[in-house]
Amino acid sequence: MKKYAPWIILLLVAAASWALFAHADIWTVDIDGERIDGPLGALLGLAFAGGGTLIAGFVMLVVGAVLAVVFAGVGVILLGVLGMGALALAAMISPLLLPLLLPLAIIWFFTKRAKKQRMLAEQAV
Repeated sequence: MKKYAPWIILLLVAAASWALFAHADIWTVDIDGERIDGPLGALLGLAFAGGGTLIAGFVMLVVGAVLAVVFAGVGVILLGVLGMGALALAAMISPLLLPLLLPLAIIWFFTKRAKKQRMLAEQAV
């Protein structure tokens, strides 16, 4: 498909150009009451429409950049508040987690003790 895409695009542009300039007598542009028709009217209408599209694209880029900056700032504040809330929640729940921490503390104590005994045995040799 990648091989045919440029040819298809070229064919579509040629067909659009043919449709634009073959029936150019139906295109009219009014500038300050002066009526311009024919191929020149079609060309001017196309240029004005393209210019408006370029301006609209530029405006959308600027608005997107402003929104990205604003929402990034709001996102940083939101993440900070979320982190502080999680810390507060953990502080409130921590007394309830004590029964879970006791077995972990016992396992940690025995592994630390075994490691200490191993190191003393290596130093004695």
